[in-house]
Amino acid sequence: MPDQPLAIGIDFGGTSVKIGVVRHDDVIDHAPPIATQEFEGPESLLEAITRTIEDLRRRHPGITAAGVGMPGFVDFQTGVVRGLTNVIGWNRFPLKARLEALTGLPVTVDNDANCMAYAEWKQGAGRGFQHLVAITLGTGVGGGIIANGQMIRGARFGAGEVGQMSIDWQGIRGTYGNLGALEEYIGNQEITQLAHKRYQQDEIHRSPAECSPAHLSKNAAAGDPIALELWDGIAARLATALMNCCWLLNPDALIIGGGMAKAGEVLFTPLRKHLFEQLSEPFTEALQILPARFGNEAGIIGAAALATEAIA
Repeated sequence: MPDQPLAIGIDFGGTSVKIGVVRHDDVIDHAPPIATQEFEGPESLLEAITRTIEDLRRRHPGITAAGVGMPGFVDFQTGVVRGLTNVIGWNRFPLKARLEALTGLPVTVDNDANCMAYAEWKQGAGRGFQHLVAITLGTGVGGGIIANGQMIRGARFGAGEVGQMSIDWQGIRGTYGNLGALEEYIGNQEITQLAHKRYQQDEIHRSPAECSPAHLSKNAAAGDPIALELWDGIAARLATALMNCCWLLNPDALIIGGGMAKAGEVLFTPLRKHLFEQLSEPFTEALQILPARFGNEAGIIGAAALATEAIA
């Protein structure tokens, strides 16, 4: 779609910052990733991001706006980052104002899971739905909510944090003191630790690297009974959180993204079983559980889409 506007999409992660040029639902150019931890604070990292944006603008003169997805709490109206979990120095940082001053572009800033949800809703697996919950499964668990055809951000823009929902009122204490937080059970690291321990119980040697979700999905697809058992447990835990989302929001669709979603039916088949066992017919008769379309590009595409819509 050559007549579609161009925008910069920025996916800010604890390890790297990924930046691309987006036209509609296509990342037409990627910049080399910027290593987040190589910078002492926001200003020096922001300078590196600005240089990358300038380089992309030289190659694509039609760029009209920039959007940023941040892995933390963001004031969507002001573009102030209230804090990041794994990156120091970003408390109460006025990212929108600083990046606009440095680039001259209009800038939109949102939570990274909201960006993923927005991309999937507008242009991906959730296109056409008016009510959906999008989940991203990786190092942590994030989420975004679409209800009545609009993004739900909440009174202070913190809505959609599915990973902080409890699946056990006597469970593991989460980062914010919340008991039984979902991501304390099905984050990448937690799954790896659980799998390593489970193989040891059967006196099967597996290194931690061989117990990652990616390895577990391959093992389960090959019929490994322990891997299948572990994925069933992961699906049951996730289903508990999604069951609560369904009873609260009655969505048309649940969109599952992030690295763990690459497990495919190894995850989705038991997930459907465990979820539908906990819901009544009005909630299940039209509910779809779908893999996300955009994968690792979702954050860039969603951030750019939000920026494009803001200037429209």
